[in-house]
Amino acid sequence: MLTEVDGGYDQGYRVVENFWGTAPASLVAAFLRTQNPAGFRVLDVGAGEGKNSAAFTSAGACVDALECSAAAIQNGRKLFPGEHINWIQADAMEHAYPSCSYDIIICYGLIHCLPTEAAARDLILRLQNSLKRAGTIFVVAFNNGSHDLSAHPGFKPLLLSHDWFIQQFGGWRIDVASDSILFETHPHNKIPHHHSLTRLSAVKP
Repeated sequence: MLTEVDGGYDQGYRVVENFWGTAPASLVAAFLRTQNPAGFRVLDVGAGEGKNSAAFTSAGACVDALECSAAAIQNGRKLFPGEHINWIQADAMEHAYPSCSYDIIICYGLIHCLPTEAAARDLILRLQNSLKRAGTIFVVAFNNGSHDLSAHPGFKPLLLSHDWFIQQFGGWRIDVASDSILFETHPHNKIPHHHSLTRLSAVKP
């Protein structure tokens, strides 16, 4: 089971209807500046309110947006009413991922909400299997660097090393692998804080 509620994200979606903004995240934006995904099949796992999904649908891709929070999906439908996003409300650990089906898989802010390293490894393997050959996966997650969790009371994220994430993609072409600190303030509680993030983009061999 995911720990999204404990992390405060679901509460945030209920208080603020545009929690994450509408601009795509950095890896997605960089990809779309140089690639044309028209006709691609895209899976956005842990889609939140759908900002990354919307960026791909507006560029002509067909997007399945998997999200466990009903509040996030409700917000997303309001924020992106003109985008043909296929919303799927489901727990990422319980969803059946079709084999070799997607050209792009997005996994932003999800891995650190999983309960164990084994669960993280299992989910990554299933996402890798669902990606087509030469397809791209984006993974962004907290790692075991510095964190200020004051904005997430009660949340105990899964903190794996940056190297752990790299190791899951042995034999893949890794285009981006950064380890950096993100400073942010969530709009629902106004608490400034920071997280150490792994950002990874890899292409399936």
